[in-house]
Amino acid sequence: MKRMNQVILIASFLPFCWLAFMAFHELGHVMAGWMTGGTIGKVILHPWAISRTDVSPNPNPLVTVWAGPIVGILLPLLVWGVFWKFKIRGDYLARFFAGFCLIANGAYIGIGSFENIGDAGDMMRYGTPIWLLWLFGILTVPLGFLAWHKLGPKFGLGESNGVVDEWAAYASLGLFTLLFLATFLLSPRF
Repeated sequence: MKRMNQVILIASFLPFCWLAFMAFHELGHVMAGWMTGGTIGKVILHPWAISRTDVSPNPNPLVTVWAGPIVGILLPLLVWGVFWKFKIRGDYLARFFAGFCLIANGAYIGIGSFENIGDAGDMMRYGTPIWLLWLFGILTVPLGFLAWHKLGPKFGLGESNGVVDEWAAYASLGLFTLLFLATFLLSPRF
């Protein structure tokens, strides 16, 4: 049974992190679009699609595009900080998620600059120098791996020999199920 809990934890938490990363990232675009006077046309946040936010008109596209990865990093770090400060059970899950978001946003922007794709392509079209995108990736990706440091045993790896907190496994499964259903049912088809 201990391996089953480990499988449930890992198999549900990784896709939860992916969907939640996209949600936080798009929330940044939405917030910046509204705050700069733009109109949100559509937000694609679907399990089978790469997320996207359409803002038109978009009075300040550079702010809107940068807000995705910045908010997509700061909000997960804030969540982790709250979990850590108040010693909330499962704080290591919030820590892993924050690390995931640092890595995913950093890699998306840094590597995306080489192919001029997605947000990285938009950032460069709106005047951001490529070296700034590289710097963003160089700073965030290692910080994400640092956040993950020594978390292996919490996920049943190494000396823990497959033992994980059963509560964490089922909490993760519940969170993933809710987020999957919400993104699947509420997002417009891509």
